[in-house]
Parts: sequence; structure tokens; C-alpha cells
Amino acid sequence: MADATPAGSESRPALSLGDRRVDALNHAAALVAHAWHDFDEARAEETYPSTALQSVLREPLPEEPGDVLADLDLAAAVLDASLAQSRPRYLAYIGSSGLEVGALADLLAHSYDINLALDARAATQLENQAIGWLSGFLGFPATAGSFTSGGTISNITALAAARERALPGTRTSGMTHRAAAMYCSAEAHYSITRAAELLGIGRDNVRAIPTDHRRRMSVVALEKQLQADTAAGITPIAVVATAGTTLTGAVDPLGEIADTCASFGTWVHVDGAYGLPAAAARTSADLFAGLERVDSLSVDAHKWMFVPKACSAVLVRSAADLATAFSHNEAYIPHEHDELNAVDVTLEYSRPFRALKLWLALRVHGAQAFRDAIEGNLRQANLLYELASAHADFETQPYAPQLSIVPIRHVPAGCPDSDRHNEALCRAMQHDGRVYISPAIIDGRTWLRPCFTNFRTTEEDVRVTMHVAEEIGTGICGDH
Repeated sequence: MADATPAGSESRPALSLGDRRVDALNHAAALVAHAWHDFDEARAEETYPSTALQSVLREPLPEEPGDVLADLDLAAAVLDASLAQSRPRYLAYIGSSGLEVGALADLLAHSYDINLALDARAATQLENQAIGWLSGFLGFPATAGSFTSGGTISNITALAAARERALPGTRTSGMTHRAAAMYCSAEAHYSITRAAELLGIGRDNVRAIPTDHRRRMSVVALEKQLQADTAAGITPIAVVATAGTTLTGAVDPLGEIADTCASFGTWVHVDGAYGLPAAAARTSADLFAGLERVDSLSVDAHKWMFVPKACSAVLVRSAADLATAFSHNEAYIPHEHDELNAVDVTLEYSRPFRALKLWLALRVHGAQAFRDAIEGNLRQANLLYELASAHADFETQPYAPQLSIVPIRHVPAGCPDSDRHNEALCRAMQHDGRVYISPAIIDGRTWLRPCFTNFRTTEEDVRVTMHVAEEIGTGICGDH
């Protein structure tokens, strides 16, 4: 028989950094400081993975421990050779900015690894406070809400509550023999269709409502569709208004939609994943008139509130609606004093402490700094629109941007196929690396689609974007 291990002589766990803990933390801090400094200015070109790095990323599973400092350097090299949305001229899709204090909050939250599925004491109170702050920032009278992994989960959460209100008992008996529909703009995000698929409503029962001349949901068309469906015995589950479409940044007329839905008793959800923070900005607040009258909303703080991913939120007017849709009793989930746990009002069980990054950012910087940064992005979008509109070789949409997405097209004389040319121009700009943009198909035509959601971006970056698009576009025009 082997000798028993003497008391007090246990070795440190193999998964602990042990004596290297402080060195590793200091080294990581230096890498982070370098990254933050690097994000202050735009790069002259993109960084691509080197041959040596690609070789490392093909290595098999390591069986023996490595050197923590060297491996941290390797991790930093991978990040540096990746597309970083935090850079000031990353204008593709709808990027996030990686707010510094948000990154620190993530380090703290992940170090403590708190789970907000059940009551987590002070962390639960902080999340509730952050929901209240976000509600006040946006101007929506929420009584409950939670932080989620993204806009898709936030939308699904709200629409599950809407389904249960419209068709009580659906969560128990399912959607069998129940005719129902959801309504959204023809340019709504695909997550709405995905929610209909997952909630048993079905994608074929998502009514894509036509848009008006500014690409906003047509309220006249919505009312006609609601009338036709209710007359046919189809239950309207919810109308989803978009506050900032992904394609062009259009904001549906929230007040008019709320008026229409009130007459039908239909839930109004606002998908504001991208654009809703602009409700707090003075110059764009009027676009969101009526927000205070909707039933629920989703907003991604990791988009236009600048904190690192993932930090979305769903807010509801009535906490009871979430409880009706999600609450349950299981032997492994205690309910002290009949109080609800987070799992009784949310979709997720394992819930990281996402609220901390927004809470800390608001405490450190104050709400006005966020309003000012959003205003800055709105000005940058309008500047790009003005520059492109005034340039003979560029085409813009027939109206100024509602938010911070600015579709433009390079249409110089001598390029017979402008769509092929703009596709090639987008790829060439991405390869060039001075400005990173993405394409978009609008009414069957290819556009460049810059989007401004970064507090680091400047008006000089806007002018560089125009210069680079013109320079590269002119250079490749003869290739098509």
C-alpha cells in the first residue's frame, strides 16, 4: 500500500499558475495596454496571419504544459492578425468598440465567474440597477429585463412572452391547431424569422410588411394585414418594429405602429439591437417618438454603447409577462419567499455577469459621454453623405441617413457594370486595409455600406474613407 500523503504537503493544482500568476497578469496587462494604444490610431494596412502563425494554428493537442508568457504572446499575435472591430476605420457591418473599462469589467467578472441564473446577491442587485439605468437612458418605462448574449436571444425572449400573452397556455400545449402570425418590416433582421421558427409560429407566418420611401414599415400596409388576418381567424402574436435596420439604418414609425397595435390589442416589440441607443441623442431622439408605449425592446450595448461583446438586453413593460412565459418549479431551483429567480424570467440558465461592463462604463464615464459619442457618429455619417453627394463619381441614397449607416456607390464614367465594380472595390478596400467596409445589396444593386458606431472614429477617418474609395475605385475601373 502506498504511503498516505502527509498533511499539508499537497502540491499546488496543475491548473493553477502558481508562482507565475503575478508575472502572467503583468504580462497580460502590458499586452492589453499595447492593444489599447494601437486602437487609438488607424493602421496603414491590415495585418494578416504569418506563415509561422498559421503553422502554429495547425499544431495538434498539446499534452504537456507550455510557458504562460510565451503562450500569452502567441494569443496576442492571433488577435493582432484578426479583424478587430475596435479599430477606428473598421466600418463594416455594425461593429463594437471594445470600450476599455468594459474589458476590465469582463476580466473581473470572468475571474469571479458568478452565475446569475439564481439570486447572486449583490451581482443580481447590480444587474437590476443596470436595467433601470438602461431603461432611463433609452426613455422606456421597463419594470423588468435581463442581459443576454445578443439581439437574437433578446428578441426570442420578448417574443416568447408575446406568444404566451396572445395564446395563453402555448408553452404547455404547443402551437398545434393554432393559427398565428408575426409582423415586421420587409427589411427586419433575420433573427425575427428565426424566433418564429423556434417558437413554433413558423417562418411562413411572418408577415413582411412593405416599406415606405424611407425604407420604414408602412403603417397603412400593416393595418390592412392585421385586419385581413384577424378576419381569417389568425391571431397576431406581435408586431416587431425595427429601430435601425441592418441594411440602411431605417427607424420604423414607432408611435404610429403603437397606435395601430393598440386597436388590435397586439404586442409591440422594438428590435433596437443596433439603433436604439440613438434615442438618447438629441438630434435623433424624434425618430423614436412612441418608444415609451411599446411592450418590449431589445438593444445591444455591445454595438452602439461601445462595450465589448456580448452585452445585449431585453426590457419589458410588465415583469409578469416574462414570468408567465418562463417561470417554473424544479427541485434543484429554490424559490425563497416565492421570489422569482432569473431563470424564471429569462431563456438562459448559465448566465455570466454581462451587466457589469455596462454598469461600470456608465459609472466611470457618465451617461452624457455616451450621448456625445453617439452624436459624434451621427455627424460622421452625415459628413460622409455630404461628401459623397457632392462628388460626381459617387451615388447616395435619395435621403440623408436616419442613423449612422451610409450606403454609397462609386459610379465613375467608363465603368459599364457598376455592380461588379462596387463588388470589386469593396474587396480591394478590404485587402488594402486602410479602411475596412462591407457591401450591401439594396434594391438589387451593390453598394458600399460604411457604418459608424465607434467612439474612436473621427471626421478625418470619414475623409480618408472617401479618399481611399475614390483612389482605389479609379484605379480598378478599367479592370471591368
